[in-house]
Amino acid sequence: MIAPSDQPTIRHAAEDAAALFPALLVEADRIAQTVAAGLHGRRRAGPGETFWQHRPYAFGDPVSVIDWRQSARAADRLYIRQNEWEAAAAVYLWRDPSQSLDFSSLPALPSKRQRADVLSVALTILLSQAGERIGILGEERRPFHGRNAPSRLLEALHIDAFDNERSTPPPAHLPPGARVVLFSDFFADMDALGKSVGAIAAAGATGTLFQICDPAEEDFPYQGRVEFKDLESNDRIIFGETGSIERDYREKFTAHRDALTNLARAAGWTLVTHRTDKPAQTALLSLYTALGDARLWT
Repeated sequence: MIAPSDQPTIRHAAEDAAALFPALLVEADRIAQTVAAGLHGRRRAGPGETFWQHRPYAFGDPVSVIDWRQSARAADRLYIRQNEWEAAAAVYLWRDPSQSLDFSSLPALPSKRQRADVLSVALTILLSQAGERIGILGEERRPFHGRNAPSRLLEALHIDAFDNERSTPPPAHLPPGARVVLFSDFFADMDALGKSVGAIAAAGATGTLFQICDPAEEDFPYQGRVEFKDLESNDRIIFGETGSIERDYREKFTAHRDALTNLARAAGWTLVTHRTDKPAQTALLSLYTALGDARLWT
């Protein structure tokens, strides 16, 4: 039971969270429509009735898909007929709920968490417009679809709540052919992250690691005496001459990025990186393109 003294605090927190919804939805919609205006649709082969293209016959293709009329026009090659995929696919999203994402080095920049929320909703807008379904990784609720999918996804993200115990993707039971997008800075234990991604990939899911970083995390522009604070533990450390550790920091950052690249490659996934000082539209287009990569549709 909620104590009466706590009710005003809870109400104000709820009002603050609710106030973010319209702004995030408007921004996400603006970004999505900007990207959508430059797209010509994502077409892919699959079980449908609409002809898409011919391609050369390859070992393992069933004989029933050979287009004998088209093949007769070529003296030395067989062709198969590919139809366009018409079934709605499911894309499962996960946004890191830990406080690690709640960081911005400058007031003019969005936090990593805010950018992740906007991009996940903008991606949902594009996917729902394409007739696809969007789910939350690790949750039992049915995937969203249609016009209400963006607002339902934003509600499911719990934008006013943090959970530092879930800084790696949760285990999930996914349907065959599912695709997954993980939004995080991935500043987590690489062994734990590798196990999470490996388990998802072993279940047959394909996906994208979408790493969001603040420019200060890549450039390390600090000089002189600087105090650093861990957002998750509130631990603090002070360096008297920060410039002296710049080289070591950059090397470790590069090594971590390389480890993410290798992790994605080992799983057959794609790594997309984004800085919060760069346009969100560019990030969304890169992500949407990654989802359309041929490796992710086989």
